[in-house]
Amino acid sequence: MPTAFPLPVEPLDMDRCAPYGWMLGKPVSRCDDGPAFTSPASDFWREHLFDTGAPGETEVLWVVYRSDDATVASLERHHLTQQAIVPLTAPVVHVVATSRDDGSPDLATLRAFGIAPGQGLCMRAKTWHATRVRGGEATCLMLTRPSTTIDLVVHLKTGAPACESVLQPIGARRLEWAIEA
Repeated sequence: MPTAFPLPVEPLDMDRCAPYGWMLGKPVSRCDDGPAFTSPASDFWREHLFDTGAPGETEVLWVVYRSDDATVASLERHHLTQQAIVPLTAPVVHVVATSRDDGSPDLATLRAFGIAPGQGLCMRAKTWHATRVRGGEATCLMLTRPSTTIDLVVHLKTGAPACESVLQPIGARRLEWAIEA
């Protein structure tokens, strides 16, 4: 059996995640492109305008991740919508890659980000991804497109072809857990 290529887990960073999407959880001083308010009682600011693609309906999804398998051998991609993941109860490792012109994953861009609770990543449409935890489980809030969720559920339950998503095997990569989220 071939050895999996190493894939270091790195901290989530606004600049490093830019090819894949947008870091969520930046302080108000780094979010100057929208409305914001700060006071002794509360702060709020626009972090990101979420794009589901037409017809524009957004779904709030609860996801519980349990896979602590350090080997990543497949990736998932959604054709139409951005997708945001925000860990609530425990850190996650989110593996991402951009797409080649033919739609396949560009494995030269493969990265793994540790994402702590209170941070998140909003991926661009067509970004390849996989998620892992390090022991236990992590509940995450996800923003996505309702039809993408239904399409994926039907595919996973029945094996029917997916229309809005694709799952693709890749040469195995082994997460190097040295960086904690």
